[in-house]
Amino acid sequence: MVTDEHPVGGSAAHGAGAADEELMRALYREHAGPLFAFVLHLVAGDRQRAEDVVQETLVRAWRNIHRLDPQVDSLRPWLVTVARRIVIDDHRSARARPHEVDAEALKQLPAEDDIERALRMMTVADALADLSPAHREVIVETYLRGRTAKEAATELGIPAGTVRSRVFYALRSLRLALEERGVTS
Repeated sequence: MVTDEHPVGGSAAHGAGAADEELMRALYREHAGPLFAFVLHLVAGDRQRAEDVVQETLVRAWRNIHRLDPQVDSLRPWLVTVARRIVIDDHRSARARPHEVDAEALKQLPAEDDIERALRMMTVADALADLSPAHREVIVETYLRGRTAKEAATELGIPAGTVRSRVFYALRSLRLALEERGVTS
C-alpha cells in the first residue's frame, strides 16, 4: 500500500536509507516471482516484456518507497495494480503509434474482467493465509469446495455445529483481513 503517513526509515528522499534498501530487497524476494508470473500472463507469454514490466514496477516502488507502509501485511495488491497499469499503458501507447510489428500477442491480453478476477483471487488468497488453520480449512471446505456444514464436518472429523461456528468467526476474520488490504464490501 502507498501512504503519505508512514515514511520508511525516516528518509525524505527516494529511499536513500539502509531500511529502504532492505525493504526493496524484501519486496523483490517476496513478490518478483509471483508478479512475473502474473505479468507473463498479461503479456501473452512475452518473457522479455514481462521482465521489463516487473522491473518498471519495482522501480516505481523504489521511487515511492518513502510512501510505502511497512505495516501493511502485503504490498502485492499495490504492486499488481502498478504492473497491470504499466501493461495497459504500454498497450495504449502501442495503439497510438503505427504498428511496427504484428500485434497478434495483444489480442491474447486478458479481458479487463479476467485481470480484475485474478487480482481479487490473489488478494483473497493472501487474506486467507492470515486466518488460523482451523478457520481456513472450514472456509476451504464450505465455500471453495461447496460442501455443506454436515459434509465439511464429516470431512474434517468435527461436529457440524463446530463447522458452523468456525465459519462464522472465519468469515468475520476474513472480512477484517480483506478490509486491511483495501477491499470493501
